Amino acid sequence: MSEELGKIEKPEAEQFVGKRKLFLLPLLFSAQDAPAEYVEKFKRYWAQACQHVANLEAKIGKVNHVYHESIYEAGEAALKVLEKFSPPSYQLVRDKCQNGAIFEATEDRELAEESMDWERFILMGFLSQKVAKMVSDFYIEAMRKRYEYIAKRIDETLKANEVGILLIREGHMVQFPRDVEVFSIAPPALDEIHRWQRKRSATEKGGEA
Repeated sequence: MSEELGKIEKPEAEQFVGKRKLFLLPLLFSAQDAPAEYVEKFKRYWAQACQHVANLEAKIGKVNHVYHESIYEAGEAALKVLEKFSPPSYQLVRDKCQNGAIFEATEDRELAEESMDWERFILMGFLSQKVAKMVSDFYIEAMRKRYEYIAKRIDETLKANEVGILLIREGHMVQFPRDVEVFSIAPPALDEIHRWQRKRSATEKGGEA
């Protein structure tokens, strides 16, 4: 079961006693050469995300475990890796760890790197439809195994009455254990970013016409 944060009507901690809870937060990135208007929305998104997580913790319970896409290490080693490639999520994760949360090794490195390699091939494009389908099939299979591994890590480490948070890109296909209550966090700035991306895409297509 997944509920969007804005639709939760003041959940009380008593409702979730004994259950496993997981906060699901979309992972967004910003390139160094990103447009200023995107950067502004991006910063607002992370500020809102941190506030929403804090609000949920106040109602449901503090985060005990942190899971993050592309992280193969655990604890301090994982924090050092995260600081380099995603400073905004690093700030949030560091705050949770300083408050007692465990930063878990979320991914299998080989599976993650395999899926990223196939994705790079797809982005390059193909002349042969046969090769394109073959690479697409390999990519889909690698991603399936990757998401299964993430779900398994959550199932193995998140215990009864504990709260976890998973930071992962939108469009993922992780199938969470049935007994885990999932709360999807969608700060207002996320919708602003989606609208901005659609508008930018439409403008670029119009320019190519």
